[in-house]
This record gives sequence, structure tokens and C-alpha cells, in this order.
Amino acid sequence: MITLQSGLPSGILALAPVILLAGTGLVLLLIDIIFTETVNDLLLTGVSAVGSLLAFGITGWFLISGLGQAQTGGAITLYGDALIIDGLSLFFTLIFTIVTTMVAVASYDYLSPQQYKAEFYSLILFAATGMALMSMSNSLATAFVSLELASLPSYALVSFLKEDRGSIEAGLKYLLIGALSSAVFVFGVSLIYAATGSLLLSDIAESVAETELVGVLGIGILMIAGGFAFKTASVPFHFWAPEAYEGAPAPVSAFLSSASKAAGFAVAFRVFTEAFPLSSLPVGIDWVLAFQLLAVATMTLGNFAAATQETVKRMLAYSSIGHAGYALIGLAALSAGGPNGDVLGASMAHLFVYGFMNTGAFLFIALVEHWGIGRTFEDYNGLVTRAPIAVVAMTVFLFSLAGLPPFGGFISKYALFYSAIESGFWWLAAVGAVNSALSLFYYSRVIRAMWIESPTQDLSALESRPVGLYAAVLFAGVGTLVLLPAFGPVVETAQTVAAALF
Repeated sequence: MITLQSGLPSGILALAPVILLAGTGLVLLLIDIIFTETVNDLLLTGVSAVGSLLAFGITGWFLISGLGQAQTGGAITLYGDALIIDGLSLFFTLIFTIVTTMVAVASYDYLSPQQYKAEFYSLILFAATGMALMSMSNSLATAFVSLELASLPSYALVSFLKEDRGSIEAGLKYLLIGALSSAVFVFGVSLIYAATGSLLLSDIAESVAETELVGVLGIGILMIAGGFAFKTASVPFHFWAPEAYEGAPAPVSAFLSSASKAAGFAVAFRVFTEAFPLSSLPVGIDWVLAFQLLAVATMTLGNFAAATQETVKRMLAYSSIGHAGYALIGLAALSAGGPNGDVLGASMAHLFVYGFMNTGAFLFIALVEHWGIGRTFEDYNGLVTRAPIAVVAMTVFLFSLAGLPPFGGFISKYALFYSAIESGFWWLAAVGAVNSALSLFYYSRVIRAMWIESPTQDLSALESRPVGLYAAVLFAGVGTLVLLPAFGPVVETAQTVAAALF
């Protein structure tokens, strides 16, 4: 392969993280075929974790070295410009790969009583492959295919617990609603093609100002926004999320609520900023207004619904919906000629921090489920007496999700709200701040139960120390803490790569 002057790869080698994720998934299936009766759980977990961690390392090297960015010759496009490797795609691939690594390690203990472990890990890696391709999609056709590649394994993962009726029901609901949202999305794509004559984002951007089918274009944009809203669990396309997250294995809930949500935002950020630039849209089409309504509704309903839940896992599911509303500010606060790179980059940086704190919170629930303690707030009473290290980590996650200092979530929300104010949308920041204050109420219910309340049941099961779950939870906790002092480089990188879209 020809390489750039910087020594970085070009061409198909720039897809190394994606190839590594997909290749690891295939290797896991091969191992299962060869060692049908004697396959080692540790081997499967190790291959999964090493493969995704290597993909994370390569992606980080590409991003730090400037691959696909202005200083090394600009973005790399492949297959007739259908795929693009640039700073945005690499930044989001970092999120997918590190979340995949944590989920793979945690699943070592969680899956110990289950069958078909190789298939489980393969599905996780194939879904991560689709998510990485979503961030690299430079065509609406590629975006749809990669979205399906990420979604189809997810349906199977949600219903992985074959003897759990809740898991099967959640997977069925997820599949049915997902099929409907895919149909809406692809119909919107067909309308965009009818109005512009192309599926490539750059060609669409050149045609939107000249099209005579303004109404068709507007409906197409609205339907595409609906498809992305489903993937990000945004109101009113959020109904699948609480059911799927509650019924799925907890590591899968962590994966979907963090990585899958980030993938939806990755492709939405690229499609709406590159295919439908604000300066070229015909009069009467204002997708920013649509995202402003989505952001306010999603933040508010997600947080209010979370405050009424009686089970911790379902509370976190609605909390993740609320966080989708915060991330939507990245699109809701854009304007023609405004500091768009700053607000979009701040949203990306928040999703990066969210990948650690939300994944860690769901993996703590996986730890509790592994102990067989229960699901309600009362079941968490007195956990600190038997599992103090894990409880400290969960406290870090919850305070960070609420946006309290000195944790990573505080600085990421601060940067996001400040960027919204800087862009002139102070009211979006105000709604976000009020909802963050509300979230402290339901997060504190878990903290009070773990730290203050007396145990209401026998906690002898907590004597076991599942290594994989503990390692993943502690890693996520350390990441959440480290991101506070390290947030400067993270947000600067995110804003730099986001600015390249405008």
C-alpha cells in the first residue's frame, strides 16, 4: 500500500480497526468450530478483549497521528466515496472499541452459566463493526447497510437469555420496532434520492439548494431524523429502550446504551452537517428546529420518567434517554455561521465520557445480577458493607452521570452547556441544567440505599469476587475519574475534528 508522508496507511489499511473487529468475530466462530466440546471461556473472553483493545489502540494511534485530517492530506475516501476515514469516524470508533472491551471482559463472569458463549462474543464484535462503519458512512446507502449490520446482532443479543421470558420479550419488541424504524429510514432515503438524484452526502449537499421537490426533500429529511432518533433512543422513538435494556443481559444493556447510542449520533452528525448544510437548505426546511424539539422532549421526559421507576436497571434505561437529549444539543445548537465545531465537538466529548460512566453503571448492575440480589432500590440496601470497592465505583458513575464535580460527567456537561450558550442557545443549556439537577434525585436513591440503608436480605452471595466484572467496573471507574484532568485534550480533539465538517 502507498503510505502518506507521515507514515500512516492509506487505502484499505485505513480500515484496520474495522477489519480487526470483524476478523476477531470470525476467529471466535472458528475457535468454537474447532474446539466444540473443550472451548475455554477464558480463551473466548481473551480473544474478544484483545481484539477490541487492539482496535482501540490502532484507532487512537490514527487519531493522534492525524490520519484523515488536514495535517496529513485530509479525509481518506474509499469505494467510490461511500466510506470516509476522518477525525470524526476515528473519534467515535474509540468509543465503540473501548466499550466493547469492557463488555467483553465483564461477560466472562456473567455468561459463565450460559451456552453459546462464542456466538455471544462474535455478535458483540460484529455489532461493533457495524457501528464503526456507521461513523465512516459517506453515503445514505452505506449508512443504512451499516446501521443494519449493527442492529441485527443487537436483536439477537437482547434475547440471548433463552430461558428468560423477559429477555425473549424484549428482543421481540426491539426487533419489531427496529424493523419499523429501518423502514421509515430507508423510505426517507428514497425521498432524498428522488429530490437530489444521489445518495452521496457531498452530492446531496450540492443539490439541495437547486431541487424543485422541496416538499419531498423536507419529508425525507424528517423521516431520516426519525430513523436516527430511534437508534439514539430519543423521544418519541424511545419506547423500545426501557424494555430492551431491562430484559437484556446487563452487559448487553451497557453495550447498547453506550456504544449503539454513540453510533446513532456519529452517523446523524455527519449526515445532517454534510448532506444538509444550513446555508444551502431551501426556505421552509429547518432540521435544527426539529432537533431542538427532540432535545428538550428527550431530556425532560427521560429524566422525569427515570424519577418514577422502582427498579435500578429501568431507571438507568430512562436516564440514558435523558442523556440522549443532552447529546442532541450538538445538533440543536447549530446555526449558519456560528461556532458549530465547538458545540458539536462538546457533544462528542460528552459521549466519550458517557461511554465510561454509563457502561460502568450497567456493568455494576451486571455484578449485582450475578450475585442474584435483586432489581429494586431496596435490594441495594447496605451493599457497601459487603462490596465497598464496587459501591465506590458505582457512586462515581452516578455522581458523574448527574454532572457533579469532581467527576468526568461534570466537565463534559459544563463544556456542552457552555458551548450551547456561546452559540446563542442559552435556553437549551438552561433546560439541560434543570434536568441535570432533577437527575440527582433518582441517582441519589441508589446511593442512599447502598451507603445508608440497612440490608434487608442476606448478602452472603457478595462474598464471591467475579474477576471479569470487577475488572471492567473498576476500569470504567478509573476512566471516569481520569477523564476529569484529561478532558482538555479530549474536547480539543473532538472540537477540531468536528470543525472539519463545516
